[in-house]
Amino acid sequence: MGGVVRDGRPIVTWVLIGICVVVFLFQYLLPGVTYALGYAPVLTATEPWRIITSGFLHSPGFLLHILFNMYALWVLGQVLEPMLGRLRFLAVYLLALIGGSVGVLWLGDPLTLVVGASGAIFGLFGALFVIQRRIGADTRGLLIVLAINAALGFFVPAIAWQAHLGGLLTGALAAVPLVWAPEGRNRARIQSLGLVGVLVVLTALIAVRLAAAPAIA
Repeated sequence: MGGVVRDGRPIVTWVLIGICVVVFLFQYLLPGVTYALGYAPVLTATEPWRIITSGFLHSPGFLLHILFNMYALWVLGQVLEPMLGRLRFLAVYLLALIGGSVGVLWLGDPLTLVVGASGAIFGLFGALFVIQRRIGADTRGLLIVLAINAALGFFVPAIAWQAHLGGLLTGALAAVPLVWAPEGRNRARIQSLGLVGVLVVLTALIAVRLAAAPAIA
């Protein structure tokens, strides 16, 4: 992939988990944090930072929300971070996090507050799928896991399936330049440009949506 971590330690994964846990404690002690940093499409134009900050929040009244997400992040991070390299792994995670919010912006209720790392985690699933396809690995097990989680998003009202879909597509798209960039000294540059390109696409989707929906902007 062009950025293998030699010691194999998923440091970025542990840092992300640590940030989410610390923020969750703040949410539990100070309930206003959830409303101050959560994301709702109607706030996109005036408080755009919520697109990112919401991905580090979880429902303080539903402990399984953060437990499941952090477990999934731990499992996926141990596989993907050593494979991609720390910076590329972090880039895919953050892009998928933004992509999850973009999914909510386009498909969700403008007034509904959304929190959680699920969009970013689904993005890691998407990236892993692309990588497995590239190396010819069996993807059936991964597809079953994705199908189960996707179904839960439609049948459990509290789950934002829009964030799952946006994150999944973004993570898969971000993985494409990482695994298909040709070998050579320009490989890292091509990979970086590909990731920047994904960010440009997400930014354009936000701008188009805001322009097309004055009530949101």
